[in-house]
Amino acid sequence: MLDDTDDIHPLFHGAPKGLEFRKLRKRLVQQVREAIDTYGMARAGERWLVCLSGGKDSYTLLAILHELKWRGLLPVDLLACNLDQGQPNFPATVLPEFLTKMGVPHRIEYQDTYSVVIDKIKPGGTMCSLCSRLRRGNLYRIAREEGCSTVVLGHHRDDILETFFMNLFHGGRLASMPPRLLNEDGDLFVARPLAFVSEADCDHFARAMGYPIIPCDLCGSQEGLQRAQVKRLLDEWETRTPGRRQIMFRALMNVRPSHLADPDLFDFAALAAAGAGPAPEDSENSSQLSDER
Repeated sequence: MLDDTDDIHPLFHGAPKGLEFRKLRKRLVQQVREAIDTYGMARAGERWLVCLSGGKDSYTLLAILHELKWRGLLPVDLLACNLDQGQPNFPATVLPEFLTKMGVPHRIEYQDTYSVVIDKIKPGGTMCSLCSRLRRGNLYRIAREEGCSTVVLGHHRDDILETFFMNLFHGGRLASMPPRLLNEDGDLFVARPLAFVSEADCDHFARAMGYPIIPCDLCGSQEGLQRAQVKRLLDEWETRTPGRRQIMFRALMNVRPSHLADPDLFDFAALAAAGAGPAPEDSENSSQLSDER
C-alpha cells in the first residue's frame, strides 16, 4: 500500500506518513476486507448506500471502502448518503462540501425526524430507539430509490459488543448486531464492514486524517443511557485486562448451542447415551402420552 504517486483516492490526500499511521491504515483495510469476505457482503456489480453521519466511525467506513475500491478489491458502486434529521445547530454544509471536495458521489436527504422524536418522547425519555427507527426507514427508502442492494452502516466491533450486553442485561436474550442481515421486507441487505474494527482505531484514524467530525448532540446530550453504562463497564474490563474486548468478540463467532439452554437451537430432549435406545420422548409410549394430553 504505497502512496508514492497520485494513485490514491482523494480521501487519503494528506495522510500522515508516520509508521504508526501506516500500520493503522493497513490494519483497517485488512479488517474491513476480512469482514466483507467472511460474511459474503459484496457481489460484483452491486450498488451500496454508505450511510454517513459525520462521526468518526462513518468517516472511517467511507475512507476504507473507497480505499478497497480504489485498489480493485471491492467490485461495487458506492453512494455516500447523509440523512439530515433536522437537529438544531446541525452544520448542514459540512458533509456536502467535504464529499464534493473529495469527489465522492453522494446524496444529502433532509427529513425532520427530530421534531417527531421530540414530540413522541416524554421529557427524560431515551430518544435513541425512535430516532434510529425513523432513520432506518428513510435510509431503506433512499436505497430503493437509488437502486442500491445494500445499506452499509458504520457500526464497529465495540458497538456490536455493547449491543450484545444490552440485550443480555436488559432484554433477556443473546443477540447483537449481525455483520450482515436481510431486512424484514426481504429486498435489502444491511452490512457492517467495520465489524472487526475497534472504536479506538476509528477514532485515531479519523482524527489523524483531520476529517470534519460532527457530534450527535441529540443522543449524545442524554445522560444515564444504557449503552453508555455498558460502554463504561467494558472500558473497565479492558483497562484491567487489555484485549478483553477482542476475546469477547471472538466468543460471538464461536457459539456452541449445545452448551447454552435454548431448546429451539439444540434438541436436548433427543440426547441419548451411546448404545442406548431412543430418548424417551421419541418412543412410542411418549408419543401416546403426548397425544392423550
